[in-house]
Amino acid sequence: MDAASLFLGLLLGALLGAAIALGVVTLLAWRRPEEAGLEPVHESLDHLHRLLAGMERARATAHGELREQMGTVGQASTQLKHETAALVTALRTPHVRGRWGEVQLRRVVEVAGLLEHCDFVEQPAGTNDEGAGVRPDLVVTLADGRQVVVDAKVPFTGYIEAVQAEDRDVRAQRVAAHARQLRTHVDQLAARRYPTAFRPAAPFTVLFVPSDGFLTTALEAEPGLLEYGFARDVVLATPSTLLALLRTVAYSWRQERLARDADQVLEVGRRLHARLSTLSGHLTRLGSALSTTLTRYNETVGSYERSVLTAARRFDDLGVAESPVPEPAPVEATIRALRPSGDLGHLGPAPAEERDGTSG
Repeated sequence: MDAASLFLGLLLGALLGAAIALGVVTLLAWRRPEEAGLEPVHESLDHLHRLLAGMERARATAHGELREQMGTVGQASTQLKHETAALVTALRTPHVRGRWGEVQLRRVVEVAGLLEHCDFVEQPAGTNDEGAGVRPDLVVTLADGRQVVVDAKVPFTGYIEAVQAEDRDVRAQRVAAHARQLRTHVDQLAARRYPTAFRPAAPFTVLFVPSDGFLTTALEAEPGLLEYGFARDVVLATPSTLLALLRTVAYSWRQERLARDADQVLEVGRRLHARLSTLSGHLTRLGSALSTTLTRYNETVGSYERSVLTAARRFDDLGVAESPVPEPAPVEATIRALRPSGDLGHLGPAPAEERDGTSG
């Protein structure tokens, strides 16, 4: 129900209510004296007149607003019709159609988390095994170094004509034409032999369909289209299925990077362990040398006291020397030996001399 019909219904309801009220007032007036019976009628008629005048003004205002809104809707509809016609005309052009498919493919790749020139390359040139030059829209590199070729140049003129068709039979014919165009494009991709131009590459080519509706409509006329492409090493992928495929590729890339980083950490750990083993050997030999030096020093001090200082003290007794010869004191220290790493957890607190830094 539009606004005019609703307003007309309200107006008729108000008039009916006013007529009923007028009839009630007239009936009451008949029961009153004749001289006072017409005054309520005049008041009711005046009230009804004012009410009808207000409703007429409201109706005129609402009608004007409705006419203005309908004009705006008409202009927007006309503009949308022109823009839709322009879009359809543009999509009929092969290079515009191909560019739109490339943009859609680029967005899917970005959403999948792949990095340009690292995980994928756009429109690389190559030569297949037959010597023909090829240029796909995208080449994705997998974690193991293999590559997946993606082509986005899909014809969909038949799909546009099917959407615009009003007759059911005409639409069925256009849908069948759309399925044939897609089938022919599958044959063309298979003939280009993309995988042989980018080795090592996966043994199939991904045919990117920019919209799920394009593929769904084609499958209505030819349900075996997917199997037809698989038999020719061509995988038909819509944005949703290609996104799942590329996300899987991106995940494999991340796992490969994590594995490579783990290998590098393991290699650094091995080198550090070898260097620690060498340093431990040096420390062991240095400790042995210090222990031997300490023993030799104490033996020399003992010999010095027994053989030399005895004669020097006689000079002191005779008063020949001005001051007595100083006596070197022996060095009492223990060289700490390295212990196996398995015993470190059972050592307990360090000795007092080690905590104070007085250990040899």
